Amino acid sequence: MLEISKLTSGYSEVPVLREVSITVGAGQFVSIVGPNGAGKTTLFKSISGTVSPMGGAIRFEGEDLLKIAPSDRPHLGIAHVPEGRQVFASLTVLENLEMGAFTEAGRKSWKTNIDKIFAWLPVLRERAEQLAGTLSGGEQQMLAIGRGLASAPKLLMLDEPSMGLAPAIADFIFDKLIEIRKDTGLTILLVEQRVAEALQFADHGYVLETGRVVLEGNSQALQADDRIRQAYLGM
Repeated sequence: MLEISKLTSGYSEVPVLREVSITVGAGQFVSIVGPNGAGKTTLFKSISGTVSPMGGAIRFEGEDLLKIAPSDRPHLGIAHVPEGRQVFASLTVLENLEMGAFTEAGRKSWKTNIDKIFAWLPVLRERAEQLAGTLSGGEQQMLAIGRGLASAPKLLMLDEPSMGLAPAIADFIFDKLIEIRKDTGLTILLVEQRVAEALQFADHGYVLETGRVVLEGNSQALQADDRIRQAYLGM
């Protein structure tokens, strides 16, 4: 579904990412882990188009994403749930979800989709008329995920969904992602610093360090790798 080949990208003449290659198959849950500053967020911004790559290729369902305007990429079925949630604080929960449903697919499936989102994340139904800025951090993260789902995506990209959340809330978020994937077969690309959880649920994982992929493999192989166990799992 998503093929990234030798991607070099960043914000100046000095790239953050250097020849990164990543493949995400349809229906897969793929995790990208690594320390702060590794380039994980830059990777997502390069896919969604808010950062322009310096080299390499990104293809989504066979289409060259680099030839498609950033504003058009969500209409292909790519939803980006950004780091730090970034909900529309002055809008209600329901209005935030309606903002997510701006794609053609989102508008077409709105009535059935909103029922599913409320079933997966019932707190959003309870808070539907509440201003998003008054929600707790965990509730805002659920809203950000719900807003992404409202676009009826084929690929859901999640950037650090556990950031700033209490462990119990972060665990709940991960459990909900697994439930959503099980119910829908949605393709998920996750960037996450909670390495144990990110790899536990993934079909395939990549380790990104200083802008390069230094390790990749299936979940079991990565969790058993001594470098991962020592550097990220505290073993």
